[in-house]
Amino acid sequence: MQAELSFIDLFLQASLLVKLVMIILLAMSVWGWVLIFQRRKVLNQAQKDALKFEDRFWSGVDLARLYQEISARAKNARGMELMFHAGFKEFARLRNQSAGSNQSMLEGAFRAMRVAHAREMEKLDSHLGTLATIGSISPYIGLFGTVWGIMNAFIALGAVQQATLAMVAPGIAEALIATALGLFAAIPAVIAFNRFTTRAEKIDSQYMNFIDEFTSILQRQALAKLSKEKVEGESL
Repeated sequence: MQAELSFIDLFLQASLLVKLVMIILLAMSVWGWVLIFQRRKVLNQAQKDALKFEDRFWSGVDLARLYQEISARAKNARGMELMFHAGFKEFARLRNQSAGSNQSMLEGAFRAMRVAHAREMEKLDSHLGTLATIGSISPYIGLFGTVWGIMNAFIALGAVQQATLAMVAPGIAEALIATALGLFAAIPAVIAFNRFTTRAEKIDSQYMNFIDEFTSILQRQALAKLSKEKVEGESL
């Protein structure tokens, strides 16, 4: 309680600029923690959805049936299932065009999945730049407040004939609080940014692996259709 009162007293006694710096740093710290919890929830959900869809995809379910299930709730589709839906839809559309070649079907499906992939990664990477900004500039803002506070303390000290430690200590203490607040805002933001970036990269790798694997499956289906049409043509 005594420490809390001392902090409040030092804040009230600080100069206007140092108070402004402290308020900015506290606001950045609060905003950083809001983003940390929000990003953590988004990444956890994305990873959970990816694992759930992979289990469903590799369970041997018919791809056309899976596509119909996702189409029924297309507005709520996200992550890996959204990429599957976009790729299969484009593949089926091009396959129904008699003039389309196997290569064009595969390229069209791949492009559709890459577009869906890019949109999903934008959601996962959203606000990570803000965390990086908070982590990088907070210490400098705090340092600015500290330098300003110490400068004012020494200016006031030079105005008296007999200087004592008790006269300069409060000014230095209130100035150092700005540095402490800067580190308090920066450290969690930097740790969260590094951790969330690593997790986003892992999810991105999962997405890209699925796109490659699904493209291979579509290629086999296209070749199987071509072989069937060739056999039917020879029988005629």
